[in-house]
Amino acid sequence: MPTTPPLTLTDGRIVLREWTDADVPAMTALFDEPAVAYRTPLASPFDEAAARAYLTMIRRTRADGTRLHLAITKDGGAPLGEVLLGFVQGALGYAVGAAHRGQGLASRATRLLTGHAHAVLGLPRVILQIEPDNAASTAVARAAGFRLTDEPPETVRSNGRTHTLLTWAHDAPPVRMYP
Repeated sequence: MPTTPPLTLTDGRIVLREWTDADVPAMTALFDEPAVAYRTPLASPFDEAAARAYLTMIRRTRADGTRLHLAITKDGGAPLGEVLLGFVQGALGYAVGAAHRGQGLASRATRLLTGHAHAVLGLPRVILQIEPDNAASTAVARAAGFRLTDEPPETVRSNGRTHTLLTWAHDAPPVRMYP
């Protein structure tokens, strides 16, 4: 079975890298908290067993080419959060640990992975699906250059609650043709 080489992306201020076995304790610290449980489909509580199962799923979806999950770091070391991209719909998501919010990490990671999605993966559109009352994610979307679309809201059920998601989009820049 062919393997995909590890991916690392940087903008000079943050480094996005693939998750490793050594990150399991950091995953539990980042994702086992109420805001993450409320806004994401991650398991709650997010203990070591949940982190290991999540890491297995991350590796499986990377290997089958359906999704990419990257740890958000400042220098390639300790994870501060995660950014992910589903290749089928071009849907991007993120979560930043409570201790690391308010530093612009989510918007930087979103811009970086969106640029990679357009330039390297050839995705013409990347989307975010955000609840209308999620002011922090709305700010991330705007800071990363996404715009609210006129697509109808999507209602989903996750972790025992029903929520409405608005679609934000970032379209690839037009290709410039020179004579």
